This record gives sequence, C-alpha cells and structure tokens, in this order.
Amino acid sequence: MLNLSIMTRDTEIFDIIRQERERQTKGIELIASENFVSDQVLEAMGSVLTNKYAEGYPGHRYYGGCEVVDLGENIARERLKKLYNAAYVNVQPHSGAQANMAVFMACLKAGDTFMGLNLSHGGHLSHGSAVNFSGLMFRAVAYNLDENTGLIDYDNLEKTAREERPKLIIAGASAYSREWNYARIRKVADEIGAIFMVDMAHPAGLIAAGLLDNPVKYAHIVTSTTHKTLRGPRGGVILMGEDFPNPWGKTTPKGEIKMMSALLDSAVFPGTQGGPLEHVIAAKAVAFGEALTPEFKTYQQQVKKNAAVMAQHFMDKGYKVISGGTDNHSMLIDLRTKYPELTGKVAEKALVSADITTNKNMVPFDTRSAFQTSGLRFGTPAITTRGLKEDKMGWIVELIDRVLQDPESEANIQKVREEVNREMNQYPLFAW
Repeated sequence: MLNLSIMTRDTEIFDIIRQERERQTKGIELIASENFVSDQVLEAMGSVLTNKYAEGYPGHRYYGGCEVVDLGENIARERLKKLYNAAYVNVQPHSGAQANMAVFMACLKAGDTFMGLNLSHGGHLSHGSAVNFSGLMFRAVAYNLDENTGLIDYDNLEKTAREERPKLIIAGASAYSREWNYARIRKVADEIGAIFMVDMAHPAGLIAAGLLDNPVKYAHIVTSTTHKTLRGPRGGVILMGEDFPNPWGKTTPKGEIKMMSALLDSAVFPGTQGGPLEHVIAAKAVAFGEALTPEFKTYQQQVKKNAAVMAQHFMDKGYKVISGGTDNHSMLIDLRTKYPELTGKVAEKALVSADITTNKNMVPFDTRSAFQTSGLRFGTPAITTRGLKEDKMGWIVELIDRVLQDPESEANIQKVREEVNREMNQYPLFAW
C-alpha cells in the first residue's frame, strides 16, 4: 500500500499558497466579486469528499458508494431552498457561468434571441459577450443604462423587448449598484411570452439577508454564484419558484415544476458537466447554513452600510459614482471627472502595488476600450468580513486618492502600502 503521508512535500506549490495567504492578509481587498470564506467552509473544501465521484443526483447516481455524499448534497439543497424560499434548486454547477449555460441549454435552441444588460454598461460576460458561449451559440440583444442617471433604462428595455421578441430576458449584472425592478421586467416578459431569468450572483447575500428584493418571487429561473456576498466557496446554483413557463412558450400550470426541473437538471448533468464536486457542495451547504443565522444578516447590514459610506466619500472627493450611489455592496467609479487622463488599467496597477486590490472596469458610454477603461469597480464584502466598519471607509478612500494623485511614484505607493499593511495587521483573517 502506498503511504501517502511520507511522500515528499510539494514545497514549490505550498510556498505559493503561503504567499497568497500573506497577500490576502496584508492588503485591502476591494474587488466586489471576492470575499473570504469561514474556516469551516475551507475545511469542507479540503475534505476527503474530493475523492468521491458522484455523477447524477442523490438517489440516482451512476456510481456506487454515494450514500454519504447524497446526505450532504440533500442538506445543501434544503438549506438553499429555505434561504430563498425556492421550490427547486440545483447545487451542482461549478460556477455562475456554468449555471447560466445550463439555463440556456434547457430553455433555448441554438440561434434563439435573448436579451441582457449591455456588457459595457455593467452586464456579465455570460449575458451575451461575443466570445462567450452565450454570444457564440445564441443571438444576444442588449438593453442599456440611462446616460444621465446611470440607472437601468426600463423604457429602453421594454422597447427593445417588444421589437426583438427575445425568448429569454436576463436581469443581473457584474457592475450595477442599484436595486432591480423585477416586477416590471416580469411584466414585459409575460407580455411577449419570454422566460425571465435573474442572475443574482453579486447581491445574493444581501438578498438572503432580506436587505434586497428576492428575485425568486418574480423570475421564472434564478441563477447565482456562491462566493461573492454569499461568502461561500466558488461555485454556482440554480433556483426556481412555483411559477414558470415551459421553453416552448406555453404557460405551465402553477405547481407543476417537475418538467422544468428535469430539464434544468439534465442541462447541468449530463448536458454541460460531468461529476459534481462534492467537497465544494459540502462547503456550499456550510455557507448556506451560515447564511441562515442572525449573525449573517448583521454582517450583510454592515456590508451595505460600508458601501454607502464609501460611495459618499468618493463623491465628496470629486469622483463620479455611477448612478450617484449604491443600494448593494458595490460601486462603479468614473475616473474621468477627477483624473481625465488616468485609465482604469493604470489605476488598478498602482493600487495593487499599494496592496489595495480592485479591478479596472468600463463605465457606461466609456470612451476607452475594455483593456484600458475609464473606471474602477469597488466592493465591500471582503473588508467587512475582515471586520472593518464605516469609520474606516473614509480612510480607505483617502488612501486610494493618494495613490491615484501620483500613480507613477513608487515612493508614494510605498508609503500607502506600509500604512495599509500596518492597519490590516490588526484584522486577522484566518484561525489556522
């Protein structure tokens, strides 16, 4: 028998892991789509469940020996249903994009038209990018933000939907800081006979805590990631309430969920994925359990409060915050109002050098390409997990502004980096 315990330790890889842990610990993490999981989520992710192949679904596997992992996956499903008051869930998608792909496969045929938010206005790659499966296999049309308000232009959405007659309408974004009018979009979808899908990946944790409207009440199908505001492992999920149409345009009687759930299940496996990652599913179950606690709601309230205060500090310093503020965990900054010559690419690089992690992002009606951009996206989930509260948001914005005033100065960046490292040393991240 091979004794794995005496095999030579892979110091090269474990040194990289050590370096990444240090990077996460010493810096200020402001990427809106990132967060830090709990120790027990990490423990589940690194468990022996990774050894088990379990193609299929609980009670209907293609491999033997799945009786234990079936228990874990069922717990994950029941907790997720409770979290969002859903009638159906699938916890197997490896990512949010995989969840979206499964919905497309279940509801559309190749070449069918669907509609999502313009990618340059904050939409997601899997909502119609020409280089993504969504744009390669299907015909994507877009709705936009209002140039003056930075809000969803619902009149434009309705007009485009009536003209294009998409079979699927997507609500959801990767860089939109305001609440959605799900009821209005559902009304349009019903009018033209379209399926209404919501990708709630970014605000999922705030929705679970009851701080934003629950799209399961309005949408036919909801998808999400599990690692952003929800604070779980990297992965995806699909949910449904009771009210949905079938993909051929006829309304399915309320309560008859089996047909669509079977289509979605088949689209995940075997349609787009093989065996599920049962160690990740166990970690999802842990995260869903954490999200059902009162402490999680308190955390999400702080995420939201931190974001609102941070956005106000940016505006006080003369930055343009798209839409004039935020209802969720994120904000999109247009650099052109304060630093017209500064690109998002240069700004991101300078801030990362100062151990302040963010990402360049296009802003609505941007004059620069997606490789340069005129904006930066910020979010508060990760720093809130670290324990920072609203009294630190002005300090963070001040540091950001100091870097952006002179992004080419290594001396300036070094001073900011030292202050960041000194302060963040007071906010331990991992127990191990």
